[in-house]
Parts: sequence; C-alpha cells; structure tokens
Amino acid sequence: MEKNKNIALVAHDNRKKDLIEWAEWNCRTLLQHHLICTGTTGKLIEKTLTQNAACKGLCSSDVYVTKLKSGPLGGDQQLGAMITEGKVDFMIFFWDPMQPHPHDVDVKALLRIAVVYNIPIACNRSTADFMISSPLMNDRYEPVLKDYEEYINRAFQ
Repeated sequence: MEKNKNIALVAHDNRKKDLIEWAEWNCRTLLQHHLICTGTTGKLIEKTLTQNAACKGLCSSDVYVTKLKSGPLGGDQQLGAMITEGKVDFMIFFWDPMQPHPHDVDVKALLRIAVVYNIPIACNRSTADFMISSPLMNDRYEPVLKDYEEYINRAFQ
C-alpha cells in the first residue's frame, strides 16, 4: 500500500447523504488519495469535493474519481475485481442494514472478497473516522496477506 491510497467509497441509497457529509468533512484528506466509487455515489462525491468551500485551493476544478457502474448493475462486482487485482487499498462502504437490497448477494460477495484480501473496511461513520485518522493513512503500509495455497491444493485433491 503506497502513501497515496486507492480508496473505495460506496453507499446504499439511504446512506448516500451520510457518506457525502463524511467525505465533505474529510475532503482535505481524501483529496490526497485516489477515489473509486460505484454509480451515483461517484458523481455525488466528485460534485461535493469540487464545490466544497473547505477544499477550495486544495484541488483543481476537476476532481478525478474513478466511477464504476451502479452497485446493482455490476459496480460491486467491478470493485471486487479491483480488490483482487490489488487496485483498492481500503473501502468505506456505508450500507443500509435496515433495508433489503435486490443485489444483497453482490454486497456479501464484495465484503467477503475484501476480507479475503485483507482490505480494511469501514461500514459506518465511526469506523471510517478511525480509519481515515489513523497514522497509517499517511505512510506506506504492507498488509499481511493470508496464504491460501493449502486451501487451493485441498480443493484439487
């Protein structure tokens, strides 16, 4: 993990407002990193960071956010693939625990792959605050990856 992180920002519809507020509050830190977002969340984050008065002078008028497809349309799977390719360092995913989602299977798969690849995940604002304020945020970090060789070999015996 390099000093400049690849941060995935994801939010279910009922939590987008919360994630936008969080991103606005943390814009100074977020603008030092590369942001990857699913669907509408990416457009909202880009607009918020570009127009936020606290961030004036910190960014050009063109904040670059990698925008994937909407979660239910494959964005969760795109993000999962990026995790397996080592293109995501950590994920802030404000999911809505009170609402059923038609793409719940995709969400579970995304969270599972993040755990398999030892990607830090924040699913609520408090955890996101702890992660983004960590001293590790501004330095290189080498996560320990579990070796799944034994599991792979067992599957083929």
